[in-house]
Amino acid sequence: MLKRIYLVFLAISLILISACGQTSSSNKKEKPVIKIGYLPITHAGPLYMLAHVNGGEFEHYKIEMVKFGSWPDLMDALNAGKIDGASVLIELAMKAKEQGIDLKAVALGHKDGNVMITSPEIKETKDLVGKTYAIPHKFSSHNLLLNEMMKKDGLRYEDVNVVEMPPPEMPAALAEKRIAGYVVAEPFGAISVVLGHGKVHYHSEEVWPSSYCCVLVLRNDFIKKHRKATREFVKQYVQSGKSAHKKDDEVFQAFGKFMQVEDEVLKLSLEWISYDELRIEKDEYDKVSQIMVEMGLSEQPPAYGEFVDNSFMDKLK
Repeated sequence: MLKRIYLVFLAISLILISACGQTSSSNKKEKPVIKIGYLPITHAGPLYMLAHVNGGEFEHYKIEMVKFGSWPDLMDALNAGKIDGASVLIELAMKAKEQGIDLKAVALGHKDGNVMITSPEIKETKDLVGKTYAIPHKFSSHNLLLNEMMKKDGLRYEDVNVVEMPPPEMPAALAEKRIAGYVVAEPFGAISVVLGHGKVHYHSEEVWPSSYCCVLVLRNDFIKKHRKATREFVKQYVQSGKSAHKKDDEVFQAFGKFMQVEDEVLKLSLEWISYDELRIEKDEYDKVSQIMVEMGLSEQPPAYGEFVDNSFMDKLK
């Protein structure tokens, strides 16, 4: 009888131990890893600062920075769901959204920080007529800035020979006189200025005040699945933008992990850029949409409320 009672007690104990183990295992959730695509440019500064802190590991998530060599490669990965988000040209993201990719823009990457570079012999914009001018991609703020610069100075976009060129090639192409100028993300403008092969023809704010360029986008399926992680991520991204705006020694240290650039070039590049106000505003977004339609780059850009998700940003106020 005692033996039977002992066996029953042992069986119950084993069941309880097993149940407790299953409960512990099921309650333990792994932190989501947020894979964020980027190109090694100054415009992704807040991400560099964020990934620099605690090695990119936080209470509710880890961040994994995924480097790309071109915008098309980054967008292919983003559209296919191989990464969860990216620092990307707003026009490329808008076009993807227009084509049915469910993306949400949650913050700006920066403000200002684009320069129109020309060779030293170009004195006025009209001197560019008939010459070759480089942009990184037709779906870029840089292409829109070129259009606005030509309009500002009474010229047509078609008055220059516009070519798409990988950003790292632009400073050499200018030095070799293969192009008369270019507009692109930093630090590639600063490189030509520091080397003495080019000069600033216009700063972006002189042509188009408060123009948008790179934005932080996330796939909406990630947001829906990981709202707590997304909320923390956006909060710390904004804080990291404020840290990047200090442009101190820590900024140079953080940026140096993701960009291979001389300190003199980075210093000049940072003088031109702002990271402290990263909310996407409707008026500026609508202007981007309007110019894209005018230039034939989009037939029906996504509406502001359809594409921009300020809910995480607004909770920080």
